[in-house]
Amino acid sequence: MIHTHALTRDFALGRGQTVHAVRGIALHVDSGELVAVLGPNGAGKTTTMRMLTTLIAPTSGTATVAGHDVVREPGQVRRRIGYVGQGNGAGHAQRVRDELATQGRIYGLDRRDARRRADELLDALDLTDLATRKVADLSGGQRRRLDVAMGLVHRPPLLFLDEPSTGLDPQNRANLWDHVLRMRSAADMTIVLTTHYLDEADSMAERVVIVDHGEIIADDSAAALKAKLAGDRIVLTIAGPGSAVRPDSDCGTGPADRADAAARLAGLVERLPGARDVVVDGDRVEAHVGNGPAALPELLRAAVAADVPVGTALLHQPTLDDVFLALTGRSLREGEPGGGATDPQTRKAAAA
Repeated sequence: MIHTHALTRDFALGRGQTVHAVRGIALHVDSGELVAVLGPNGAGKTTTMRMLTTLIAPTSGTATVAGHDVVREPGQVRRRIGYVGQGNGAGHAQRVRDELATQGRIYGLDRRDARRRADELLDALDLTDLATRKVADLSGGQRRRLDVAMGLVHRPPLLFLDEPSTGLDPQNRANLWDHVLRMRSAADMTIVLTTHYLDEADSMAERVVIVDHGEIIADDSAAALKAKLAGDRIVLTIAGPGSAVRPDSDCGTGPADRADAAARLAGLVERLPGARDVVVDGDRVEAHVGNGPAALPELLRAAVAADVPVGTALLHQPTLDDVFLALTGRSLREGEPGGGATDPQTRKAAAA
C-alpha cells in the first residue's frame, strides 16, 4: 500500500540556511495494516505524511502510495486515500449532512449517491442526530468524527490519520477509536496514524514506526520494541528489623547484613532468564529481566529457599515512552526535537 525509498524533504529558511526535515525515509506498509508513526514535534512525521498525501512534494527519493507515484500521479493517489489532518476540515457554517454530501460530489458521486453515502457515514459514526446542525455547533469529539467521515466518503482503501484525537477528553477519544476500528474492520482499510497518545499506538497498531530527526530509528510491533529496547524491570529491597518479614528480629539485620543479603539476592537475579543490568545499591537490587510476570514469582521462591529476606518487590513493565527514552536519551512526552544526546548512527545501532 505504501513504499518509499530514500525520501527526503528540505525547507529553505533563507540566508543559506536549510532545515532537513526528512532524511531518507524508507517506509513499507502492507494492505490491511494499522501502522502508528511516533516521534516528538519536529521529528519529521507530519512532513512525511504530507508528502505521502501529495500535499507537499519530496525534495528527493520516491514514494508510491496505493499503487501510484506521489509526484507523477498525485490525482490518482488522492482518489485512493482518505486524509484526516490535525485541524478540522469541515466548513463551520455548513450543515453536517450537506458537508458530507458535498464531499461526495467532489469525488464524483451523483447527487443521490452522495446523499446516500452521507447518510451511511452519519449512521456509522453516530452522527445521524446531528445531520442538520451547523458544524460550528458541534463538540470537539463530534467534529473529529465528522472529519473521519469526510475522509471516508469515497471509500478509500488507505486512511491517513494525523493526530486525530488530540485535544479530546478520554471518553471522546475512546468513542472516536471505537468508530474508526469498527469501520476499518468492515472495509478492510489500511490505516497510517500519527499520535502523541502512546496508549493508542500500543493497543491498536500492528506496527510502530519511530521517527526522530527525520529518520526512522525503529520499526516493529509495540510488544517487540518494548521487549527488545526497554524490557521488564524489577526492583527489590531487603527486609529490615521490625518488618512484616522479620517482625521480631533484631539480629543480623544491620546495614552490613542487609548489604550482604542484597548481594546474595543479586546472585539469584542473575540466574533469571534474560537478566541484565543488575545493580545493587545498599539493600536495594534492580535489574531488567526477560519476562517479569513469570520471573518475579520464581525469584521470590528462590529467595525464600536461600533464606534471603525480601522486604518489597516491584515489577515495572515498559511503555513505548521507555522505548523512545532507550533510543534517544529523552522521553517522547518532552515533545521537543534536539533534546537527545545520541546521533543518528547510534540510534540506528540501538534499534538494530
